Amino acid sequence: MIENPRGQPWVRTVQDLVAVLPGVVSDRLELLALELHRAGRGMVQIVALVLATAVLCATAWLALCTGLALILVELGLSLPWALLVVLVANLLLAWAALSRVRHLLVSLGLPATRRHLVFGAAARSAAGAPLPPQPFTGNSEGST
Repeated sequence: MIENPRGQPWVRTVQDLVAVLPGVVSDRLELLALELHRAGRGMVQIVALVLATAVLCATAWLALCTGLALILVELGLSLPWALLVVLVANLLLAWAALSRVRHLLVSLGLPATRRHLVFGAAARSAAGAPLPPQPFTGNSEGST
């Protein structure tokens, strides 16, 4: 029988390792549970802070728009026209933001990866765009 340097058979060493394994796994699972609990509490705080920040930013934006309308009134524009100018400015900014979102949505489908992972006609329909010519024919002889 093969023995380890201490003179014990290797089977005994494996048995000792198996006996210690539940304690090691238990410790790791305990650490995982504690960290998940801590991460959950942190996530709740993050969400609350993000919501508070959103409310504060919305309030600041309303104050800025009100100030702009008051400046326009001071410059001689009537209140309805000043409010209309602020409304149009807000709508233009919202349109610009949504246009950018639409542009960014294309990249969420991972088009380049899909083009490279799917072959043939299925690739064109999966990626939503035509494929560039392939540098190889893919035949079994290996010729190009």
